[in-house]
Amino acid sequence: MPIYEKGDVRIRYEEVGSGFPLLVTPGGGLDSRVDKWPTAVINAMEAFKDDFRCITMDQRNANGGESTGPLAVDDPWGGFADDQLGLMDHLGIREFAYMGYCIGGCFAGKLIERAPERVVAAVFCQTVGHLPEDPDVMFRSGRDIWAPELLARRPDLKQDAIDKYLHNLYRVNPDFLYSVSRDVIRNCQTPILVLPDDIPAHPYQTSVDVASLAPNAEITVFPWSSPPELKERTIDRVRRFLQTHCVAQLG
Repeated sequence: MPIYEKGDVRIRYEEVGSGFPLLVTPGGGLDSRVDKWPTAVINAMEAFKDDFRCITMDQRNANGGESTGPLAVDDPWGGFADDQLGLMDHLGIREFAYMGYCIGGCFAGKLIERAPERVVAAVFCQTVGHLPEDPDVMFRSGRDIWAPELLARRPDLKQDAIDKYLHNLYRVNPDFLYSVSRDVIRNCQTPILVLPDDIPAHPYQTSVDVASLAPNAEITVFPWSSPPELKERTIDRVRRFLQTHCVAQLG
């Protein structure tokens, strides 16, 4: 399994297929990692490998993964974007499409903010977001599920650093996508396709807001993951959306 290294950061990644680059990140919150794909609502590495050069990665410090590095306490979302863009640089890729599941919606927002000229299209699949009725749902997930295992295997990390990291992830900008403001999405020109969800960690309203604010956004029906025939049509819609915008770049 290939590894990309930059300074103290070590990122495990995998590739499959050929064609225009498609970076895909699975769900799992802060434990987003490669081995989540077999149980994903859409296994992007299988579904799109005949159409694109699919690239995926363990996110930095995901439990069960092989990507490690310092906690980007002062700029957590920027730290993830640095890893993702750094991996693309490592692979010699300038422009790419992106599809992010769960926490990947926040990754997408930050990538669009950081490098709009590089992200030719973005798919937000069941994105996480702020839920006013339970504003700490993601903070608790990080504190209660992710942090204990990380602290157990990383004696160099301390609880106060973890607390500050989670605060800066989920409490500094407690509205919308966490990673970027509404103005970033409102002003972006990136083509966006939104696949909504409706659970506390993936509020339906966040998906609707992304689709409503972004000037070049589309949104699928909801629910879209069942019955199987509808799910297959949704996968095909994602494929056609990506092909349209990736081919436009090649042209």
